[in-house]
Amino acid sequence: MSERLTQLKQWLREKTGQDCELAPASSDASFRRYFRIAVEQGSQIVMDAPPEQEDCRPFIHVAELLRSAGLNAPEVIAQDLEAGFLLLSDLGNTTYLEVLNEDSADRLYADALQALTGIQTGIDIETAELPAYDEVLLQTELDLFKDWYLEKHSGVALNEQQQTVWQKTCQILIASALAQPAVCVHRDYHSRNLMQIDEGQNPGILDFQDAVTGPVTYDLVSLLRDCYISWPRAQVEEWVEGFYGQTIRAGTIDADKVSKKQFLQWFDLMGVQRHLKAIGIFARLLHRDDKQGYIKDIPRTLAYVLDVCQRCPELHDFHQLLLELKLPDHVI
Repeated sequence: MSERLTQLKQWLREKTGQDCELAPASSDASFRRYFRIAVEQGSQIVMDAPPEQEDCRPFIHVAELLRSAGLNAPEVIAQDLEAGFLLLSDLGNTTYLEVLNEDSADRLYADALQALTGIQTGIDIETAELPAYDEVLLQTELDLFKDWYLEKHSGVALNEQQQTVWQKTCQILIASALAQPAVCVHRDYHSRNLMQIDEGQNPGILDFQDAVTGPVTYDLVSLLRDCYISWPRAQVEEWVEGFYGQTIRAGTIDADKVSKKQFLQWFDLMGVQRHLKAIGIFARLLHRDDKQGYIKDIPRTLAYVLDVCQRCPELHDFHQLLLELKLPDHVI
């Protein structure tokens, strides 16, 4: 890694005309690293993305889509795709997670939901050339829960009857996702990837390189049933209803075709799919990548799944299965 840092510093010297001190800017669940440097204009962010493990091109592409839609995403100032280096504008160091509380939540989420409407209406999915959030990808993500959380982390191997319940549950979740209107989906739209901007357009939006074309409720559930901070269900549903109104006014959905009840059901089932994926990823980060910081977020995330499953008749069998398995992170 010292060789790579030397290479990075040499590249920065060529781009900025000065020797730059690298200060860690954020941690990341991928192989990417971020540093902050001081320059004459203030500060900038350097992304170090080893090309054998990360591809910078999706980041550059989606950054341009977001910025063209009038959203506050980083500007790509300089790039070296062969080396895996990007120089970016700095959106600050205050994440939503650091400042969200009962007093600030309505204001911050209002900004985030307005920006989400901008993502869904300002990016034309017909021309954006984004991957589809299709049945294969949705199933691949669900398999992370079974492979990494159940089998690897919890030591659980499903028997034939349990496997049938699992497959039926996957079919229900995938069908619900594919039934929704398709929009541009950030795919990780939550409190650690949104930056509070004191002066300028709030929020700053990060970590968008995995964007796809997919379900209208996906980013909404990422934001409001966040794996890193939780709110009372009544409050969450109030925010969901507010966004439902925004989507109607924006023309994203047709109120004559999609009722508030239907939209909330989509939201609930989309959350189960996302949270099962997230639990699998958190387990994989621990067991494959030796990143232990995410495992503490599994109980909160599993609690979302259990809450929805016990309220949705179509997920009754899956709820019973989860209770039978006596998972180590099930907090009663």
